[in-house]
Amino acid sequence: MLREVAVAKFPDLSHVHSVTEIPHIIQAIFDISYDGILVIDKEEQIIELNQAYADFLKIRREDAIGRHVLTVIKNSKLPEFLKEWKTEMDVPHKLVEGQTPAQDKYVFVNRSSVMNPQGQIIASIAIIRFSYKTLELADRIRTLDIEKEYYRNRLREIADNQYSFHSIIGHSKKIRDIIRIAERAAASEFPVLITGETGTGKEIFAGAIHYNSSRWDKPFIRINCAAIPSELIESELFGYEEGAFTGSKKGGKKGKFELANGGTIFLDEIGDMPLTMQAKILRVLQEQEIEKIGGERPQPISVRVIAATNKNLAQAIFQKTFRSDLFYRLNVVPLHLPALHERQEDIATLTEHFLKKLNEKYHSDFSISEEAKEVMTHYDWPGNIRELRNALERAYCMAEDNMITSAQLPSSLWLNSKIKESSATKDLKDIMEELEKEVLLGSLNRNHGNVVKASKELGIHKSTFYKKIQNWDLDKE
Repeated sequence: MLREVAVAKFPDLSHVHSVTEIPHIIQAIFDISYDGILVIDKEEQIIELNQAYADFLKIRREDAIGRHVLTVIKNSKLPEFLKEWKTEMDVPHKLVEGQTPAQDKYVFVNRSSVMNPQGQIIASIAIIRFSYKTLELADRIRTLDIEKEYYRNRLREIADNQYSFHSIIGHSKKIRDIIRIAERAAASEFPVLITGETGTGKEIFAGAIHYNSSRWDKPFIRINCAAIPSELIESELFGYEEGAFTGSKKGGKKGKFELANGGTIFLDEIGDMPLTMQAKILRVLQEQEIEKIGGERPQPISVRVIAATNKNLAQAIFQKTFRSDLFYRLNVVPLHLPALHERQEDIATLTEHFLKKLNEKYHSDFSISEEAKEVMTHYDWPGNIRELRNALERAYCMAEDNMITSAQLPSSLWLNSKIKESSATKDLKDIMEELEKEVLLGSLNRNHGNVVKASKELGIHKSTFYKKIQNWDLDKE
């Protein structure tokens, strides 16, 4: 009978699907419906009762199907719809005690007769709309909206703390000028090319530009172009379809550009990207679309590109290792970050900032001596801010009595300082002897006068250490 009802109700589907397939389709509709669905035949027997209606009636579907409708639902009006053609839509029905699901007091009922193509009534159908299901869905949507807003606010807090222009440390004119340019870049959608030595903070600037742009609540995807093998970089950037190559994941894989859709992709160390991939990046910038490995058609995307490199791209173009057209496409807003030795006045500020962070993290109250500050200020910092931070963390770990002195700083710092101080007035032999003496004294201090430990630290034999002590009378100092 369900077959007859299906054909009568949906006669236009018969040319698309075989008659035997249609009931399965309708059954699937019944099974996933939140509404209660009941169908009776012309003998007033139940031929279909979906799970939602069975749960409402607190009976098993299989126990109801085949029974007279009035033995299951005493007040059912469906038999009336077998006598003459009629339809009722959204008729309110007050539920009696024992029928009330959740907080519902009323349900809305749709009833209709079912005719075959010959105009004969062959069945009647009822659909009960439970308002509590709608309320549940609405409540879930409200909950999701609240959660979404919470995570948006948390993302905003993280962005303000980690990637705010205000959090970039430095008062020198050079760094403030760069920040002003970056702030203007954030207000646009143009590609940005950040250049500068390793450790100057290129990723921090890229993050600040993204999180202060209109895309701030969309993905910020970072990728180090130098860290990915050349044979894998295309799949990492653009992804692949299932079966694209041997060993590909079932279902394929999304690439970084697809993951960044709507947001920003940060291509760090782009100067190390293979030439073949440079051409594909250029196409993404020009066409705003990507094509997966094994894909049949391009996929449109909306991604802002920020690139960074510590290489001299002008030289790379001359050497034909970097495409000039890609360079000009990326270099719409150029940002060149100064090396730390070019903004020497910021060294003390950065030192105090990182020391404050360490004290907060470890609930301590360490300070740094004026001598140590002086040594740090006059060092060239070839590793820039990253080297400064690492040097301070090492000194923090080695310091005693909550005071960081020059003795805890890496030897390269204070050796450099001594060389600068001595080179103007002393010859090379005197400078080297003085430095050697400083190294020995520093090691002895760190090891509380223990020569054996000091000699091991410096990698020299203890007899050699003793000899130098005697030559310079260090044992008397």
